[in-house]
Amino acid sequence: MSAEPLITIDPSQPVPPYVQIRAQIADLVVAGELAEGTRLPPVRQLAADLGLATGTVARAYQELEAGGYVTTRRGGGTRVAPQPGATSRRRAAIVQQRAREYVDSLRRLGVNADEAVAAVRDALGER
Repeated sequence: MSAEPLITIDPSQPVPPYVQIRAQIADLVVAGELAEGTRLPPVRQLAADLGLATGTVARAYQELEAGGYVTTRRGGGTRVAPQPGATSRRRAAIVQQRAREYVDSLRRLGVNADEAVAAVRDALGER
């Protein structure tokens, strides 16, 4: 990854750090900012860079591998997996996943549907 961090953790978010890592890396892969074969930082390095436990980063990498975003080989590290032409389906799946995560976090805060929609419209600049 470049000198400017591509992954950031926002501790004020109700979303766990491993979910933030997984989501950001998946988004970078789908957007093509992390090309096929790009090597991700080793778990220990990324954990140190983000000030997290290695298990947190390892869990994110495991979920990314289960989702088909990366492959991990002993001695070869974790690399971005080939993303066959299903970009639009993947993108739609990611949007749905992010929406579910957003709704779950708002429910934990006691936010109702109208407040949630208003917040999305505000964020999109539609108000």
